[in-house]
Amino acid sequence: MELNSLTAISPIDGRYRHQVQHLDDYFSEYALIRYRVLVEVEYFLFLSRKRFFGLDAPSRRRLQAAAEQFSLEDALWIKETEKTTNHDVKAVEYFLKSRLAEQDKEATDLDISEWIHFGLTSQDINNTAIPLLWKHAVEFEYLPGLLNLKRQLEVLARDWKDTPMLARTHGQPASPTRLGKEILVFIERLENQVELFIQVPFSAKFGGATGNFNAHYVAFPNKDWVKLANEFVEGTLGLQRQQYTTQIEHYDNLAAHFDAMKRINTILLDLCRDIWTYVSMDYFKQKTKKGEIGSSAMPHKVNPIDFENAEGNLGIANALFEHFSAKLPVSRLQRDLTDSTVLRNIGVPFAHTVLALKSIEKGLDKLVLNKEKLVQDLENNWAVVAEAIQTILRRENYPKPYEALKELTRGRKGIDKQAIHEFIDGLKISATLKKELKKITPFNYTGIPL
Repeated sequence: MELNSLTAISPIDGRYRHQVQHLDDYFSEYALIRYRVLVEVEYFLFLSRKRFFGLDAPSRRRLQAAAEQFSLEDALWIKETEKTTNHDVKAVEYFLKSRLAEQDKEATDLDISEWIHFGLTSQDINNTAIPLLWKHAVEFEYLPGLLNLKRQLEVLARDWKDTPMLARTHGQPASPTRLGKEILVFIERLENQVELFIQVPFSAKFGGATGNFNAHYVAFPNKDWVKLANEFVEGTLGLQRQQYTTQIEHYDNLAAHFDAMKRINTILLDLCRDIWTYVSMDYFKQKTKKGEIGSSAMPHKVNPIDFENAEGNLGIANALFEHFSAKLPVSRLQRDLTDSTVLRNIGVPFAHTVLALKSIEKGLDKLVLNKEKLVQDLENNWAVVAEAIQTILRRENYPKPYEALKELTRGRKGIDKQAIHEFIDGLKISATLKKELKKITPFNYTGIPL
């Protein structure tokens, strides 16, 4: 069958294609080839600026155009060449040499093509192209997506900052909280982990076949190749060059990125489960859309499918991130090829993460606060003010206040306002103190104001 959204094996390229198709700018085979071309061209131009060879304006423009105007047809040309070379990066080199050799009446230098890929091994290209596309995907897609979600949560936290809600620890009624504060918990967790994430540099390897600049040094022993490589990788590509490597980069920082994204995804998964639970408790209703069906059998249902969808995608993403961060930093001796196929898949957990972000945003946008249910739960759980009463009694040196409240409330149903006030009236304390205790309700015993 011809490949389309219905015949694709992966739902990323099938069912969910319309939501993540923009990621092919970073993670498709075409994108990888395009980034390889970009690095090869930038290195060639860098060498020319460093006076290794002369480069006329037409040749410079031709190579710049090869990178800037790289097309699907160009990628197909490279893939066709790869059938002969059986080497993907060498096919890129031949593509650029062919572009450099094209007839142009303005060109004066047609003998400089061997400066393309000079002194390099394929991993000098892969281990700069992949970090570069990863950097762009993170900066242009992932972090903006997280920021949008965080802003959405901030709006909800602000709107619900004064909304009292029964807290539940171990699933049991606990000291009341405010709904807005519970949203702030997730905002703070996300902010902390994003801060850690952005501290990890985007690392690259660039140093020849086994990381020692063997070919560079034997050809030009008087050149400071470490300085030149640092200048190229950091100044031109905007990546951080690892100073001592084998044929491949360490992948330690890339693994740190994966682990950081995994932690962030775990926080989002926790958010999804909490919101799902609040929906099941009827704390939230959900906006409905005409024509939508919640169940093929039960017409009344409006399911929290966006949070369930997000949870599933976050789980898939984390399973892959876990494997990638454990596998990539391990390579036999100066290199083996196991990193190659793994690196080609980094877009998969990235796409599942993006899908989850979109689902959470969609789900949050559907929420409608059911204040009546929150009020009802608080009214039905006056026992939660026992903590407040016994703490104030401790302040007043009242004997064994905890034990007295425990006797009244532990494991008992039907503890209402009347029962609490009758208990207070029976205490041998001043009228002023009784008045203070009776002011405490499940609705105002919510801690420090936001």
